[in-house]
Amino acid sequence: MDIVFLNNIKTKTIIGLHPWERQVKQPIYLDLELGIDIRASASSDDITHTLDYEIIAQHVTNFTENQSFKLIETLAEQLATELLTKFKLPWLKIKVSKPCVTINAYPVGVIIERGKKPCD
Repeated sequence: MDIVFLNNIKTKTIIGLHPWERQVKQPIYLDLELGIDIRASASSDDITHTLDYEIIAQHVTNFTENQSFKLIETLAEQLATELLTKFKLPWLKIKVSKPCVTINAYPVGVIIERGKKPCD
């Protein structure tokens, strides 16, 4: 399995439990690792045989900006389901980071893996 990755996708969404967090979109940062076999695209030099970074980044941005979440875990799980389905991925890893102003940590977040990573 090969991995296409996109790091530091910056987007904004309504996220958090506190009433003040529900008032305004906050920045979040996403790192994605997407499992795919790149051999066909590598041999043909044709983007239609692989994942287009621009399309993935735009899809992630649209997904997060058009929804709201109380928990980072919910955002990560719903986004994972969306990407696995939309792009027919066998496996992915998502890291969601959120700047935090209420505790002495910066940023906070979660990392999840979903799907099955085939054995090489």
